[in-house]
Amino acid sequence: MGATPRPRGPLARIRRRPESDPTPAQARRRLRAITSLRMAPGQVVAAVITALLGIALVAQVRAQDEAGLSQLRESELVALLDDVSGRVDALQREVVELEADRRQLQGQQGDVAAADAARQRLESYAILAGTVPVEGPGITVVVDDPDGVMTQTMLLDAVQELRDAGAEAIQVGNVRVVASSHVGVAGGAAAGTVTLDGAVLVPPFRILAVGEAHTLAGGLAIPGGFLDSLRGAGASAQVVEDEQVLVDAVRPAPDPRWAEPVPATPSS
Repeated sequence: MGATPRPRGPLARIRRRPESDPTPAQARRRLRAITSLRMAPGQVVAAVITALLGIALVAQVRAQDEAGLSQLRESELVALLDDVSGRVDALQREVVELEADRRQLQGQQGDVAAADAARQRLESYAILAGTVPVEGPGITVVVDDPDGVMTQTMLLDAVQELRDAGAEAIQVGNVRVVASSHVGVAGGAAAGTVTLDGAVLVPPFRILAVGEAHTLAGGLAIPGGFLDSLRGAGASAQVVEDEQVLVDAVRPAPDPRWAEPVPATPSS
């Protein structure tokens, strides 16, 4: 028997509708379902407002990025550049020192170098903990506040600005500033009773900081910072850069109550 002849002409263009194609009734039901999903007027307004807010936010961020450093004054740019340069120099010195330590530890005098490195680390930790007096280049800030206008926030700003500028040791009045130091107010929120670690700061008092002197002075001179706020409130402050600043206030070595060191385990 021969094969069934394939249709030609118009019949060849007639194709069977796939079973997946919807019937007219199904198409009408789907159309009604789609039209029923139209957003309510309130939803449309909310969507438009959200889109406009997004566009405005993006425009504001771009405008601030474009302004950038162009809005700063020359003195602010100099202070910022000095701060960045100081940080770069400090990091480069640290890299050189670490590479020298590694070479010594890998050499024939490894035990002696290891002991010397441990001693240096102990000295560094003692300085950070405030258990030993230190001296070096830095600044002295004499704060004269006869009306007691300085607040907790101002003193916190001063400490944070000095730390950000790379101060290795800070002393306020007769109190050594360490990681656990806290600023408070004696007898409530009255002005002129700012305390540091419980000690009342009686004007005039000095703030001593050891570090790169010019960078430290620039850190305090940022607009809206400690010096601006203090002078704006009616007090005065004088910053003196010096090649030798003595931070002689010390704190007792802490005696941990709860923490205990974990014994070292030999590496496998």
